[in-house]
Amino acid sequence: QVQLAESGGGLVQVGGSLKLSCVGSGRTFATDAMGWFRQAPGKSREIIATIESTDGSTFYAASVKGRFTISRDNAKNTVYLQMNRLQPEDTAVYYCANGDRQSALLRGTLQYWGQGTRVTVSA
Repeated sequence: QVQLAESGGGLVQVGGSLKLSCVGSGRTFATDAMGWFRQAPGKSREIIATIESTDGSTFYAASVKGRFTISRDNAKNTVYLQMNRLQPEDTAVYYCANGDRQSALLRGTLQYWGQGTRVTVSA
Protein backbone atom coordinates (compact mmCIF):
# COMPACT_ATOMS: atom_id res chain seq x y z
CA GLN A 1 0.00 0.00 0.00
CA VAL A 2 1.11 3.57 -0.59
CA GLN A 3 2.29 5.22 2.58
CA LEU A 4 4.69 7.65 4.18
CA ALA A 5 6.55 6.90 7.39
CA GLU A 6 8.25 9.53 9.54
CA SER A 7 11.07 8.85 11.98
CA GLY A 8 13.83 10.63 13.87
CA GLY A 9 11.87 12.49 16.51
CA GLY A 10 12.74 12.51 20.16
CA LEU A 11 13.68 14.62 23.15
CA VAL A 12 16.24 17.37 22.66
CA GLN A 13 17.46 20.34 24.67
CA VAL A 14 16.93 23.93 23.66
CA GLY A 15 19.47 24.84 21.00
CA GLY A 16 19.95 21.26 19.90
CA SER A 17 19.39 19.57 16.56
CA LEU A 18 17.42 16.69 15.10
CA LYS A 19 17.10 15.26 11.62
CA LEU A 20 13.76 13.77 10.64
CA SER A 21 13.25 11.30 7.81
CA CYS A 22 10.17 10.43 5.79
CA VAL A 23 10.30 7.28 3.68
CA GLY A 24 7.72 6.60 1.00
CA SER A 25 6.66 3.13 -0.02
CA GLY A 26 4.24 1.61 -2.51
CA ARG A 27 5.23 4.02 -5.27
CA THR A 28 7.78 6.67 -6.07
CA PHE A 29 7.23 10.19 -4.79
CA ALA A 30 9.90 11.65 -7.07
CA THR A 31 7.37 13.61 -9.13
CA ASP A 32 5.54 15.03 -6.11
CA ALA A 33 5.99 18.16 -4.13
CA MET A 34 6.78 17.17 -0.56
CA GLY A 35 6.28 18.99 2.69
CA TRP A 36 6.62 18.84 6.43
CA PHE A 37 3.98 20.08 8.81
CA ARG A 38 3.47 19.97 12.54
CA GLN A 39 0.69 19.90 15.07
CA ALA A 40 1.02 21.00 18.67
CA PRO A 41 -1.72 20.63 21.31
CA GLY A 42 -4.14 23.53 21.18
CA LYS A 43 -2.65 24.86 17.96
CA SER A 44 -3.61 24.61 14.31
CA ARG A 45 -1.67 22.52 11.84
CA GLU A 46 1.27 24.42 10.42
CA ILE A 47 3.05 23.79 7.13
CA ILE A 48 6.69 24.49 7.90
CA ALA A 49 8.63 23.49 4.79
CA THR A 50 8.07 22.31 1.21
CA ILE A 51 10.28 21.23 -1.67
CA GLU A 52 9.64 20.99 -5.41
CA SER A 53 9.96 17.78 -7.38
CA THR A 54 11.76 19.31 -10.37
CA ASP A 55 14.24 22.02 -9.40
CA GLY A 56 14.45 21.40 -5.68
CA SER A 57 13.31 24.88 -4.76
CA THR A 58 12.06 25.28 -1.21
CA PHE A 59 9.71 27.34 0.92
CA TYR A 60 9.84 27.82 4.68
CA ALA A 61 7.46 29.16 7.24
CA ALA A 62 8.72 32.26 9.01
CA SER A 63 8.77 30.37 12.30
CA VAL A 64 11.51 28.01 11.08
CA LYS A 65 13.29 29.94 8.35
CA GLY A 66 17.02 29.97 8.89
CA ARG A 67 16.86 27.07 11.35
CA PHE A 68 15.30 24.18 9.39
CA THR A 69 16.32 22.71 6.04
CA ILE A 70 14.22 20.40 3.88
CA SER A 71 15.90 18.08 1.38
CA ARG A 72 15.09 14.96 -0.60
CA ASP A 73 16.78 11.88 -2.02
CA ASN A 74 14.62 10.48 -4.79
CA ALA A 75 16.75 7.34 -5.13
CA LYS A 76 15.76 6.52 -1.55
CA ASN A 77 12.21 7.83 -1.92
CA THR A 78 12.93 9.91 1.15
CA VAL A 79 12.54 13.48 2.31
CA TYR A 80 14.43 14.95 5.27
CA LEU A 81 14.03 17.81 7.68
CA GLN A 82 17.17 19.05 9.40
CA MET A 83 16.20 21.04 12.48
CA ASN A 84 18.75 23.26 14.21
CA ARG A 85 18.64 25.68 17.14
CA LEU A 86 15.48 24.06 18.41
CA GLN A 87 13.20 26.01 20.71
CA PRO A 88 10.37 24.95 23.03
CA GLU A 89 7.90 26.32 20.49
CA ASP A 90 9.06 23.61 18.07
CA THR A 91 7.56 20.91 20.29
CA ALA A 92 4.96 19.10 18.18
CA VAL A 93 4.18 15.99 16.21
CA TYR A 94 5.82 16.31 12.80
CA TYR A 95 4.27 14.86 9.67
CA CYS A 96 5.34 14.65 6.05
CA ALA A 97 2.98 14.75 3.10
CA ASN A 98 2.91 14.85 -0.67
CA GLY A 99 0.99 16.95 -3.14
CA ASP A 100 0.90 17.93 -6.77
CA ARG A 101 2.20 21.42 -6.14
CA GLN A 102 3.86 23.32 -3.33
CA SER A 103 1.00 25.81 -3.41
CA ALA A 104 -1.46 23.02 -2.65
CA LEU A 105 0.59 21.83 0.31
CA LEU A 106 0.80 25.36 1.65
CA ARG A 107 -2.99 25.55 1.55
CA GLY A 108 -3.27 22.28 3.45
CA THR A 109 -4.28 20.12 0.48
CA LEU A 110 -2.48 16.84 1.10
CA GLN A 111 -2.66 13.48 -0.64
CA TYR A 112 -0.86 11.09 1.71
CA TRP A 113 0.66 11.63 5.13
CA GLY A 114 2.29 9.51 7.75
CA GLN A 115 1.64 8.70 11.38
CA GLY A 116 4.00 11.43 12.55
CA THR A 117 7.05 11.57 14.76
CA ARG A 118 7.09 13.48 18.02
CA VAL A 119 9.63 16.18 18.79
CA THR A 120 9.95 17.51 22.33
CA VAL A 121 12.26 20.42 23.09
CA SER A 122 13.03 20.81 26.78
CA ALA A 123 14.22 23.89 28.58
